[in-house]
Amino acid sequence: MVYIDDNPQEIDVAEALSVVSQQRRDHSLRYLREHDRRLSLSAYLLLQKALRQEYGIFEPPLFSFTPQGKPLLRDHPDIHFSLSHCCQAAVCAVDSRPVGIDIESVDAYDPALVAVTMSGKEQETIAQAPFPAVAFIRFWTMKESLLKFLGEGLVAGRLPSILDTSIPHHFITRENMASGYVYTVCESGI
Repeated sequence: MVYIDDNPQEIDVAEALSVVSQQRRDHSLRYLREHDRRLSLSAYLLLQKALRQEYGIFEPPLFSFTPQGKPLLRDHPDIHFSLSHCCQAAVCAVDSRPVGIDIESVDAYDPALVAVTMSGKEQETIAQAPFPAVAFIRFWTMKESLLKFLGEGLVAGRLPSILDTSIPHHFITRENMASGYVYTVCESGI
C-alpha cells in the first residue's frame, strides 16, 4: 500500500516532533533546514499512518538497520516498508513482502547524467521520449526503488545495468505533473 503527502511543507514541525519516536526526532533535527526536517517528518508520519491503518500498530515505530543501511521495523520484522521524499512530496510503501519506493522531482534534463546512469537502450528511450526529463526520472525512480527493494545502496558504476536483474520484481510508476514529481514502487514479482 502506498501513502503520499503532497503538502509536506504544511507540517507543523513542533507538533510532528511530539508524536514521532525519539529516534526519528533525533534524525529529523539533524537537518539544518526546516524544509528538510518537514520532509523527513512527513515520510515518517506516513509510515505511522500506514502501520495504524494496515496493521493496527499505534506506537511510533523504531528502526534497526541492515549492514547495508536498509531500515527495518525493529519490533515488526514481518512488515516491510520504504520511505522517500523530494521537494514536493513524501511517500511511504508498506507490504508483507519486500518493497522499495522512490520519488523524485522532475528537473531540467541533463544529458551528461543520463550518459553515466542509464544503459544504451534506456538512453535511446529517453532521447526519443516526448519529454526526456520525465522519461529519465521514470528510469531513475525505477532504479532507486529496485535498490531499496534489494536492500542495497546506490553504486554509481552499477546503475546503467541495475534493471537487468533476474530477481523477480515489478514496478508501478505514477506521475504527478501538476506537482512535478514521479514515484515508482518496486514489489516482489513472486
